[in-house]
Amino acid sequence: MRIAFQGERGAYSEEAIINHFGWEAEPIPKPSLKDAFRSVEMGEAEYGLVPAENTLEGSVTQTYDLLLESELKIRGEAILRIVHCLMANPGVTLKDIRRVYSHPQALRQCSHFIERNRLEEVPMYDTAGSAKMIKEANLRDAAAIASRRAAEIYGLNILSEHIESNPENYTRFLIIGPEDYPLTRRDKTTIAFKIEHAPGTLFRALKAFAKRGLNLTKIESRPIPGRPWEYTFYLDLEGHREDQLVKLALKELEKASLYIKILGSYPRA
Repeated sequence: MRIAFQGERGAYSEEAIINHFGWEAEPIPKPSLKDAFRSVEMGEAEYGLVPAENTLEGSVTQTYDLLLESELKIRGEAILRIVHCLMANPGVTLKDIRRVYSHPQALRQCSHFIERNRLEEVPMYDTAGSAKMIKEANLRDAAAIASRRAAEIYGLNILSEHIESNPENYTRFLIIGPEDYPLTRRDKTTIAFKIEHAPGTLFRALKAFAKRGLNLTKIESRPIPGRPWEYTFYLDLEGHREDQLVKLALKELEKASLYIKILGSYPRA
């Protein structure tokens, strides 16, 4: 089974693939989230795994924008505890390091450690890509922040582990494919909708779920390009689109909205 992800080998996304699908899965690295989506759309990979939100940094907005554009559906979710490691080339010690490379989110998540050691931050496109770069360039005054698996893959020494500022650091990933997942009775559904820019419209939209006792686990908004101060709302709710109460709620929401798209129903992680 081929699973596309954004990043280099050793990325947290690859680790999430192995944890969710097992070692028989074949992770396919892609340079961008858009490329990961395209890989599934073109049939190069059966599924994709993309980050959706982090407990410290919030939502990965590009993922939600791509879900709105694509015909792919969410068919699962995976949650990974993120443990950041500081790694460097063999023989390099912490006192040798002047700069630290990593993805901007990882740098922010390790800000206390970075400030305490007075390191210069250098943002990169990927955590594992940072590890790969300092290995290939044989940098002797720099380190990377990435996963333990990345250090093993690229032959780097771990100088410090668990360097994240807050230990409650988890990332939620979405599994995407041509179709969503059949009803399991332990499901979630993600939808996107747009409403008229007028008083009370959001209340009327959400009332469809409240009066049926459907639990909303997440709601947020994203700007609509070309329409300043108007938004697309993204919503997660407990239940499957084939559940009768969910069907009724979505039908009522459709009447109260200008646009609605079901992004997928899938088993809860």
